[in-house]
Parts: sequence; C-alpha cells; structure tokens
Amino acid sequence: MRHRTIHLFRKGLRLHDNPALLAALQSSEVVYPVYILDRAFMTSAMHIGALRWHFLLQSLEDLRSSLCQLGSCLLVIQGEYESVVRDHVQKWNITQVTLDEEMEPFYKEMEANIRALGEELGFEVLSLMGHSLYNTQRILELNGGTPPLTYKRFLHILSLLGDPETPVRNLTAEDFQRCSPPELGLAECYRVPLPTDLKIPPESISPWRGGESEGLQRLEQHLANQGWVASFTKPKTVPNSLLPSTTGLSPYFSMGCLSVRSFFYRLSNIYAQAKHHSLPPVSLQGQLLWREFFYTVASATPNFTKMAGNPICLQIRWYEDAERLHRWKTAQTGFPWIDAIMTQLRQEGWIHHLARHAAACFLTRGDLWISWEEGMKVFEELLLDADYSINAGNWMWLSASAFFHHYTRIFCPVRFGRRTDPEGHYIRKYLPILKNFPSKYIYEPWTASEEEQKQAGCIIGRDYPFPMVDHKEASDHNLQLMKQVREEQYRTAQLTRDDADDPMEMKLKRDHSEEGLTKKKAARMTEQT
Repeated sequence: MRHRTIHLFRKGLRLHDNPALLAALQSSEVVYPVYILDRAFMTSAMHIGALRWHFLLQSLEDLRSSLCQLGSCLLVIQGEYESVVRDHVQKWNITQVTLDEEMEPFYKEMEANIRALGEELGFEVLSLMGHSLYNTQRILELNGGTPPLTYKRFLHILSLLGDPETPVRNLTAEDFQRCSPPELGLAECYRVPLPTDLKIPPESISPWRGGESEGLQRLEQHLANQGWVASFTKPKTVPNSLLPSTTGLSPYFSMGCLSVRSFFYRLSNIYAQAKHHSLPPVSLQGQLLWREFFYTVASATPNFTKMAGNPICLQIRWYEDAERLHRWKTAQTGFPWIDAIMTQLRQEGWIHHLARHAAACFLTRGDLWISWEEGMKVFEELLLDADYSINAGNWMWLSASAFFHHYTRIFCPVRFGRRTDPEGHYIRKYLPILKNFPSKYIYEPWTASEEEQKQAGCIIGRDYPFPMVDHKEASDHNLQLMKQVREEQYRTAQLTRDDADDPMEMKLKRDHSEEGLTKKKAARMTEQT
C-alpha cells in the first residue's frame, strides 16, 4: 500500500541529501511537504532572535521556490505543533509522517509526541538521520554506552566506525511526478509569511541571506579554490578581517540548508587529488568532526546547556551582575575590540570563531566572571548559526568549565585584536565613533590626551565609555579563582581533559614563541594573549 504522507521539515531545509523526504516520495501516492511554524516553541525552546527569523523565512521561501520548480509546493502552517499535526492528519487522511531525526531534547520530545499521536490516530512515523555525519547512538554504543569526552577518544571511535554514510541522491521532478501533488489552493493558503506578518523588525536584515540556493552558491565558490581548501587550517584565519576568512557556511549547516555529508565527501575528493592537505583537527573536515563531537557529547549528557546538574561541567560560583552583562551584550565595555565584536554580532549575526573566543573569555574567566550560560543565551539569540550542542559546548570550553584546560591563557582585550589588525580597520567599521583616533590609540582610546580625544571627535567617558574593568587586575584575580575551582573539582576537570593540545590555541602558542618570550615569562601564571 502506498502512503498518504506529511513530510515535516524541521531543519533539513534542502532538496539535496534529504533521506527522509526521498523515502516519503518513494513510498507515497501523495506527499504534503509541511513546515510547522510554532512561534511559541521557537521563542521558548530555540530562543530565535530577529536575524535568525529573517534567515529562516528566507530559507523557507527558497525551499518553496525549489519545490515549485519540481512540481510540488511548501505548506507553512502556523500553530502549536501537536495540534497542527493532529488536525491535518485527520483532514488529509494521512497514513505516514516522515521527518529528520534530531538529537536536541526538545526535538526528541517532539518526535516522541508525534509517535504517540501516530499510535492514537493510526499513522506510521519514519525518521531518518540527515543533519549529522554519523548516527550518534552508534558512537555511544562503540564507546561502551557513554559519550567519548575528548576529541582524541572521539576520533578513535570514528576510526572503528569508518567513513560516514554517503549522501542520498538529489531529488528530481520525476520523484515528485510519481506522487500526486497537494490539492490546488493549499500553497496559497499556507504561504511563507513575511517578516511583517510576524512583527519582526524589517531593519534587522543581515548581509547573510538564507536558503539552500545561497548556501550551495557559497559552497561552490569555496570549493573552486582547491588549494585554499586543501591547505585550510583554522588557527591561521583572521578574526578581525572585514570579510570572513573562514568558509562562512556555518549558518547554512545549522539550519540544514546544506548537507554536512555532501560537504564531507566533496572535501574528501579534493584531499584525494592534493599532494598535501591539512589534517584534523584544524582542517575543514576536522571542523566538521568537531561539530560531530559536540553533537555526540550533547546527545548523552544531562543538562548539557546548563551548569547545574551537568556532570562534565565545573560548578563555579559566577558573579551575578545584570548591569555588567548588559554592557557586554550592548557593546559598552569600553574595550573597542570587544565592543566591535559584539556590534558585528548584533548587526550581522555572525562573528569569526576567534572573535567568539575573545568575547566569551572576557565575559567569563577573563574579566567579568559572569556565567557562560548568560553568554550562551545571548549567542543563541543573535547568531545565525546558533546550535544547541555547539553553542553550549564552545561556551563551556571558553569559560574553561569543560574540555579546555590551558586556562592560564587569557585573551587580552587590547593586544589580541591589535596583533592581526594593527590599524584597527575592524574597529573603525563597527565603532565609527572611534574612527578618527590614530592607530596607536584605537585599541586604548582612554590613553589619548584630552586634546587628542577632541581632535578625534570622541571624548572618553562621554561619547564612548571608559573600560569597565582593569583587565590585568581582573584577570589575575579570576585566574586565582579558577585555579582554586579546578583544584577542588579535580575529578570533574579530568573527565574532558585531552592529552593533545588545544588546536584552537596552536597559533597563539606559536605567536608567543615568535615574540621571543623568555622561559621565565612564558612560565608566568597569566599568559596575556
């Protein structure tokens, strides 16, 4: 018997390498491609902000256009998830619901509820994995039922598993022609809403445009430069370049506009033809495996996005300071490098990974000693590539709460940015109030004389704030706090300790040696990067 099927898009907003949609088309007489826009769920469970709303709606419109070209349509139904499924299963006499398998707790709960509904109403549920490289459950089984907590151990498990499954073929018009299309008029009834329909501010438009078409175009542009792909090493990319020095594909992977498996195998083909290429963890494939590592650990760690009740996370008495948190979030710290980062984040929804490191270190163990959970929430709202597993994993990492153990390395909010952008072009772009300062003051405008500040048209303390902390004093104090925490919670700290050095810090170590630091200086407790 051929099914009457609803295919539920959640992530996976694409037509290439979409195994669940392909299975739906192969087993059905009619397929209703549906996206349920549950606004309450998306603001409470996913904390989606204005920029991500724009990116999502653009991605849905692109998917709708692609489906139309193949003789189908996209039905965007607004409402509470379970009631929408219940109503339309009954209205359309549905016998099967297909969807991508996801690992976030809220998506797992959603799938469990749909399966319970299937038991009640008599429809089958088919979920297939398409958002990650591997089946995380298989990795857990090979590791004795628990997640591998270091990247080194994780790579060992992957060596036992072998390569990921190859992508399924792209969908064609013939696939859709084998099924009857949804009834005429449904597409108009269930159109993709405009931002104004959802009362999303129209000015919140990032230079990043959502959708599979845009993602594939960016992908092809990068893969055309095979030399760059083969030699890519993440620590060598520049955090304050005015254009992304990495691929900039992360928002498309996060929303599922691009297939991570397709990218993995395209990279494999380029590596196979190259005489030399970089290796994990710093290569492009290595970055995909980091993503997979965090997915795997998150899938089997209770309270992964919280400190309390999280067995791999150090329990730290962070300061609670709403005013300081607000100043960090709104780019009012008084440190131009940090404030430029937070301004780019708010305006564009994307910042370089080392810029994320600097902003996260400043908020947590570096300067303000505010919980990583607070920073994670801000990034979750503002980042286009916000991802449950990666966001929480990176914030635990940068706050030295888990995974990262070279906690004496603290990013200096002055020297770190200056090293790669001594003229301060990045700061001048995102903080135009400071654009007329001479380069020697652009990272420390408070050190300019009153007359020099007048000439620059910006008086510190009036037009731009003084630094909110003395960095050296704050970081030295926080370092002692962190040292004490790690001594008291030694066993927890060791759970995620890797023998290998942190690949994200390799460049920083190399820079230290190139600057000719003496052994005596290098041995100091605080390494001011």
